[in-house]
Amino acid sequence: MDILQGKFLGNERGFGFVKISEEIPDIFIDKKNKKDAMNGDIVEVKVLKEKHGEHNEGAIINVVERNTKQVVGTFQKSKNFGFVVPDNKELGTDIFISKSNFEKAKNHQKVVVKITKYPRKGMKAEGKITEVLGFIDEAGVDMLSIIKEYNLLNEFPKNVIEEAKNISREEIKPDGRKDFREEEIFTIDSEDAKDLDDAVSVYKNDDETYTLKVHIADVSHYVREGSLLNREAIQRGTSVYMLDRVIPMLPTELSNGICSLNEGKDRYALSVIMKIDKNGKVIDSDITKSIIRVTKRMTYTDVAKIIDRSDEKILKKYEKYIEHFDRMKRLAKILKARRIKDGYLSLEIPESKITLDKNGIAIKVEPYKLNFANEIIEQFMLTANEAVAERFFWLNAPFIYRVHEKPDEEKIKELNKYLFNLGYRIKGKFDDIKPKAFAQILEEVKGKDEERVVSHLLLRTLKVARYEAENKGHFGISSKYYCHFTSPIRRYPDLFIHRVISKYLEENYNIAESFKEKYEKQAEKYAVSSSECEQIATKAERESEDIKKAEYMQDKIGKEYDGIISSITSFGVFVELENTVEGLVRLENIEDDYYIYDDINKQLIGKENKKTYRLGQKVKIKVIYADKQTRKINFVFI
Repeated sequence: MDILQGKFLGNERGFGFVKISEEIPDIFIDKKNKKDAMNGDIVEVKVLKEKHGEHNEGAIINVVERNTKQVVGTFQKSKNFGFVVPDNKELGTDIFISKSNFEKAKNHQKVVVKITKYPRKGMKAEGKITEVLGFIDEAGVDMLSIIKEYNLLNEFPKNVIEEAKNISREEIKPDGRKDFREEEIFTIDSEDAKDLDDAVSVYKNDDETYTLKVHIADVSHYVREGSLLNREAIQRGTSVYMLDRVIPMLPTELSNGICSLNEGKDRYALSVIMKIDKNGKVIDSDITKSIIRVTKRMTYTDVAKIIDRSDEKILKKYEKYIEHFDRMKRLAKILKARRIKDGYLSLEIPESKITLDKNGIAIKVEPYKLNFANEIIEQFMLTANEAVAERFFWLNAPFIYRVHEKPDEEKIKELNKYLFNLGYRIKGKFDDIKPKAFAQILEEVKGKDEERVVSHLLLRTLKVARYEAENKGHFGISSKYYCHFTSPIRRYPDLFIHRVISKYLEENYNIAESFKEKYEKQAEKYAVSSSECEQIATKAERESEDIKKAEYMQDKIGKEYDGIISSITSFGVFVELENTVEGLVRLENIEDDYYIYDDINKQLIGKENKKTYRLGQKVKIKVIYADKQTRKINFVFI
C-alpha cells in the first residue's frame, strides 16, 4: 500500500487535503474518507486509484497526532447539554458539552473549550468550557476570540518585561562604531507607527551615481542569544497587527524605546551603504555597525506633499530638506524602473483601511491609499535586503533567506484559462516560467477595470513566500538573492541574521567552523518556526479584517453598490466592492434563470436566456446578509 504521512487541512464543506511536503502535491480527501481527522491533525493517508482533478485522492487510515487542544466558538445551550460551534469552520466538528462542563456560560456567548475526547466512529468531539469571553457584540470580544483561537501570546511574562526595562536603561556610546550622527537621516512611516526600525539618506555623487544609506535598528545588540527576550521572540516569531491593537514580538520598552530610531536620539544601527548607478544597479555595497541620530521623523503623507509640491505649509516647514527628498524620489524611480525591466511583479491589490470608533466598532472601510513616499521606502528596503542576501550568500554564511519559488505548471495553466476569458494570455514555457511573463500581463491590464481582478488571480497562482536556510531566489521580485533584514523589531528572521552579520563584522569575516555549524542548525530550525508563526499571524490578521468588514456591512442590509466579479465558483459568484468588501451571490439567489457553471471557462451561463457572468464584469448588487459571527456577507444581483 502507498501510505504517506502529512497534515490534514480541512474544509468547512467536509472534504479536505493532506499536505505531505512542498515537493509532493496535496492529496484530496473526500468527506467519507477522512475518518475522525480534525483540521491540523497529523495523519497517515493511503493513496487511492481515483483522481480528483489534478490531485491524487486518498483515504485517511490513522490519526497519528492531534494538534487541536482547545477551540474557540459560540456556545449553544440546551437544558441538559450543549454544543460549541467552532469559529474555525474547517475544524470539521462541533464540540459536545455536558451540563457539568458549562462553567456558567450563557447561550450564544463566545467561549474557550478544552477538548477532553476527540471524535470517534461518527461521534462528535467532547469538551469542557475553560473560559467565557462574552457576547460577540461586547467591546473587544471579537478580537479576543481571534487571539484565543490562534493561541497568540497577548502578554509578556513579568521576568521578560523586567529584562527589557533593565536593557532600556543602558547608556549608548560610540563604542568603535561608524558615526553617522552628523548626517541628515530620516525615518518615513505612517502617522501612528511607534516602532521605527529603518532610516534612510541619499546622496548624489560627482560621477552621476547615488549613495543610498539604509540604517536598521541594531536589535541584536540588546536581544542576546540565550536571553529571556530572545526565547520569547523565537516563540512569537513576528508581531501581529490586528486593527485596533498590535501584539508585538518584543516588549514596548524595546520596540518603542531604545531600539526605535526616534528623532534626535542616539541609536545603534546596522547600516548598509550602497553605490547605485544611473540604471539602478548596485555597483558597490558595504555593511557596518553604526551609531546614528535621526534628523526628522517623517510621515508618508508629508513626504508625498513635499515631492509633489502640493502643500505650501508643509513645504515651508521642511524647506531645508526638500532637495534631500527630491533625491530620494529620483533614486526610487530609477530603482523601480530597473525592477520593472527585470520582471518585478507590482500587484495592484489595495489593502483595506478599517476605521474603528472608541468602542472598537467598524465605522468605515476603504482602500488604503498609497503614495510615492511608500514607494520610496519599499524600493530602498528591497535594495538593502538584496544587497545583504547576496553578500552573505557568497560568504557561505549560515543565513535565513526569504524564498519565493516559481508557481506550479498546473496552476499557470489554470490561470491562463481565467485570463483567456478576459482577453489575455501568458506567454512562455509553463515549465520554466519567468517573472517577466506575469509582469507583461500586469502591464497590459494597468488602468483597466479588470486590473484588480487580474492581480488577485496572479496572487492566487503564486506560491506562498517562506523562510529557508537555503537560498532559492524570489520569483515575485525577480531576485536571485533575497532576505528579510530591515525589520528586526517585528520579525525574528531579521533579528537572527542581524546576529550572524554582527558576528562576521566583529570577527572581520574570519569565522570559526564551530560557529557556522551551530548557526546553520539554528537557521534551519528558525526558518521553519518563523514561517509557521507568519502563517498564523497572517490568518489572524485576515480574520480580524473579515470580522470587521462583516460588522461594518451589518447595518447596510438593503443598500445597493457597484462592484466587480472577483471569483466564480460552482456555488456562486464573489463580488468585490470599491471599498474592498467582498461578498457572495449564491447560485440559488440568481432567480432570473437556471445558471450552469462552466468550469473550463470559469463562468456562469443562463440555461434559457444565455446571460453570462464572467470574471472582471461590472455588476450592481444589493446587500442581503452580513453577520460578524459567521464572518459572511451575501449579496444579490440587481
